Amino acid sequence: MFIQRLNWAAIGPTALFVLLWSAGAIFSKWGLEHASAFAFLLLRFVLACAALGLLALTRRRWLPARGSRRQVALVGVLLTGGYTIFYLLSLDAGLTPGVLATVLGVQPILTLMLVERRANLLRVLGLLLALGGLTLVVLDSLLAARFSLLGIGLSLAALLCITLGSIFQKGIQQSPMDVLPLQYAIGLLMCAVVAPFQPFDVEWSVGFIVPLLYMGVLISVGATLLLYRLIRMGNLVNVTSLFYLMPGCTALLDFLFLGNRMAALSLVGMGAIVVGLVLVFRPRG
Repeated sequence: MFIQRLNWAAIGPTALFVLLWSAGAIFSKWGLEHASAFAFLLLRFVLACAALGLLALTRRRWLPARGSRRQVALVGVLLTGGYTIFYLLSLDAGLTPGVLATVLGVQPILTLMLVERRANLLRVLGLLLALGGLTLVVLDSLLAARFSLLGIGLSLAALLCITLGSIFQKGIQQSPMDVLPLQYAIGLLMCAVVAPFQPFDVEWSVGFIVPLLYMGVLISVGATLLLYRLIRMGNLVNVTSLFYLMPGCTALLDFLFLGNRMAALSLVGMGAIVVGLVLVFRPRG
């Protein structure tokens, strides 16, 4: 049976990753009430680099293995720097979070087309069902959307960065701790180049510091280490499809901790996502 064949050892790290990443949207929204977007991102990267530097110091290992540094750096450009910067710029260009989430929801399908020569019909149907469920979860944001050619172009650039970055990261057979310091240093450098051309305002308060610590340490270090572990050990399409769960889990956390009610369509969408992921994760053969 499907349930009997699940790798239960992977459920804990996977659930923790989904929970941490989903809560990141709530903490980011809180932090952005007290800082401009690129100020928050730049300081998040500074904090992440400091935390990774301390870990590298204790391990006495600062750089990835020779011969792999170009590929590690490329992932840093795409996945750490490029994706995050294009994500923020697309929102700044007027794209709503729902539209952006839907565009990025194409990633597992695009990954399937690029890395798997034979597409299993049930997996494709599962991905499409999950994407449809995601659309229902973010429907309110989609209906309120303001579309712009620049915003769509930037969101497609973010999609390309996260897709290619994940594929290249899959090919790196090293401990995530060996590659993250260099990748976040590159991301910090890229952000520092863009930040002077963006508003830079910070209100040093609890409402800024707590989200900064969460995003800079728990997301940039803890959740990213979990993500890289999942990418290294699992099927890449399966791992990227986990991001379909994020908007629904964020809405659920928003309801549980902040009391904001979920729309009925969001519940239907979450159900469709779960059914779709069951099809995606269903063992082949």
